Amino acid sequence: MNAELRKSSYKPLNENWEHDHCAFCWDKFSEKPEDLNSGYCTKDKKHWICEECFNDFKEMFHFTEIYEESIASYKF
Repeated sequence: MNAELRKSSYKPLNENWEHDHCAFCWDKFSEKPEDLNSGYCTKDKKHWICEECFNDFKEMFHFTEIYEESIASYKF
């Protein structure tokens, strides 16, 4: 897979979009307190992975975490 992912607070892509789901476990991301409010996403923020699944699958799928504040990245 080799996806580049960044840890981010969840924000809908537009005003017509209210939630997303973890690509692995299907947990719900939204801005509501009862849902996941942060996790790992692709650069375009179209695909989300919860923290638990990120940690469970990072080695198997060779996820690379991209950091917001710097151009540094770390390959797992």
